[in-house]
Amino acid sequence: MLIKKNKLYQYIFLLILTLMVIFNGGNNNLYIQFNFIIISIFFLTTIREKNYLAQIKKIFSTNKIAIGLYFLFIIFLIFQIIPLPIEWLSILSAEKFNFLNQLEFIGNFNSISLSPTNSYFSLLNYLSLFLYLIIFKSLFYKQKDIFKFYFFLTCLGAFAASVAVYLFLIGNPDFLIIKNSAYKNSATGFFINRTVYSCFLVLCFFSGIEYLKKVDNYQKNNINKFFNKIYSRIFLLLIAIGIITSFSRLGNFLFISLIFIHIFQALYINDKKNRFFLITLIAIVLFDVLILGFFFGADKLLDRFYFLNKEILEYIPDTNELSLSRGDITKFALIETKNFIFFGYGGGGFESLLKINFPNLSIKFASHAHSDFIEFLGEFGIIGFILITLSLLFAFFKKSFLLFKDFLLCYLLIFILIFDFSFHIPIIQLLFILLLSTSDEQSRSYKSTFNN
Repeated sequence: MLIKKNKLYQYIFLLILTLMVIFNGGNNNLYIQFNFIIISIFFLTTIREKNYLAQIKKIFSTNKIAIGLYFLFIIFLIFQIIPLPIEWLSILSAEKFNFLNQLEFIGNFNSISLSPTNSYFSLLNYLSLFLYLIIFKSLFYKQKDIFKFYFFLTCLGAFAASVAVYLFLIGNPDFLIIKNSAYKNSATGFFINRTVYSCFLVLCFFSGIEYLKKVDNYQKNNINKFFNKIYSRIFLLLIAIGIITSFSRLGNFLFISLIFIHIFQALYINDKKNRFFLITLIAIVLFDVLILGFFFGADKLLDRFYFLNKEILEYIPDTNELSLSRGDITKFALIETKNFIFFGYGGGGFESLLKINFPNLSIKFASHAHSDFIEFLGEFGIIGFILITLSLLFAFFKKSFLLFKDFLLCYLLIFILIFDFSFHIPIIQLLFILLLSTSDEQSRSYKSTFNN
């Protein structure tokens, strides 16, 4: 009975992830609120079962430092939102205090955050991420469950890529909740931004590769695994097409570099068991070249990898309105970070910061700094940034720090943090956290809990 219930809970968990992808990666304040309610109810449902409660208690007991630091980070986010006496702001956030004086603010209390509403939803999102991680580690506790998760992400990526490519081929019309009018010449699918879409597919591609690499060592005579390996190769091909047609420079760079890193590793190890895996990767690269060279044009073969080549965010035809490049926005974010160095300007506050400093911007402006690292540092300040960084280090980078899988995830994460804002999107944050939490140590450690 427990096994059937566990499978049911797993399917519910994966369904919630699917809905998050369909609704623009969960990048909406309303969806963040619904998402928090749904995952909270799911969490309360699971802890009613004594086996899951025991599992969750074990997770808490073995990760006391990481969880303690994360709770301090949550308390810090609440501190940014709550109204404080104005005289306190002159010390804690002098720049916010100056803004209030310029606006001739009348009142005795105000928050550190420049946008308390967005910071509130940001807080809900970080609480949701924590609940997702706890539930995931209590449901996917066996190695075969981790394989199931990898295979699911590969399927989900192939589905999202198929929808995006189809819409791209018919001219990217707006369809129900799918808004593609901003990107007529590239595939975006369920996502509004093509780089976020391509980064999501890169993580799905990563999951498919992990599935192919590891599944051969388990249940070798299982007929279902045999067909799943065939399906996963087809799904990887669909994901590759989706990334190619996104024409996202960062997404394509991460995609092709991920493949070459795996090829070099396979050649270095020179394991005969991995030869078919190596052939699969080489075939994907050749397919990539053929698709671009003969269908989209050879000029786009290398151009799509220069993710620093195009610095202009957009051109605004009205000369009375200010136009900013990505470089300008990133430089502005870095300068403003110094003004909010200790306590930050609050989650989701960058948009308000930009409006305050550039009142003549067009209605089409950047809501992110195009460098997640700089924006997170500005949102949280040094105090919040240190808390969340230490929490992640204690949670994920222990004995498994030198694993090749974690090295690749860190490689992807560094590029996304420095050169884009995709890590501000809930689904990207969630997938990184879940993938970092999957390891052989986890499955061996927690498997005994359910066997006792």
